[in-house]
Amino acid sequence: MTTNSNPPASALPSTSTDAADKAAAAIALGWLHTAKFLTTAPQLHFLPALEVPEIAFVGRSNAGKSTCINTLTQQKQLAFASKKPGRTQHINLFSLGKQGVTDAILTDLPGYGYAAVPKSDKIRWQQVMANYLVTRENLKAIVLMCDPRHGLTELDEILLDIVRPRVEEGLKFLVVLTKADKLTRVEQNKALSIMKLQAGGGEVRLFSATKRQGIDEVATLLWQWAHPAANQANA
Repeated sequence: MTTNSNPPASALPSTSTDAADKAAAAIALGWLHTAKFLTTAPQLHFLPALEVPEIAFVGRSNAGKSTCINTLTQQKQLAFASKKPGRTQHINLFSLGKQGVTDAILTDLPGYGYAAVPKSDKIRWQQVMANYLVTRENLKAIVLMCDPRHGLTELDEILLDIVRPRVEEGLKFLVVLTKADKLTRVEQNKALSIMKLQAGGGEVRLFSATKRQGIDEVATLLWQWAHPAANQANA
């Protein structure tokens, strides 16, 4: 009598999948590391007309947006983190692409909702951001920063309402739950479940620059969104 000593396929570790995920993350992080400052603009009409995919980072002041961008690009000071949140009120564009060829843009939109900023400035920037998110033709994805300890703010909700029509038309949308290291595992899972219900069909990822959590996943997602043709070819 012979016995089969091989474990069932379901019990085998998914080494091939893990290797593929790591390879994809390495490509994505290498691509993000090419980020270079392109231009800054105080108003929409100062932005250059571009045809390459644009990915915009938005979020409340002090939600960890600059840290997230710097971590993903592996550059300590690419995105400016002001000591006074809300004071940086320009749209900053960063080009991405190897061999000097720009194939995508990262857009860093000013943080919103900080109490120390005058109300007139808040209103003006809400209008600028709304116009950008609605009218920017080459905008392909939005990344919303959210501190899971506080959840979505009223301004976050307004932003979601503004972009919902474009998301329904195919605009990619990701909520990054920053500072996840400040939550327990149970709290992380709860925050993830709640945000998936609130994200309106968008993607949700936990993220911690300190614990290096979620970096590979977010980087891979951004690369795939900026390279849909390559992604389809590899599917």
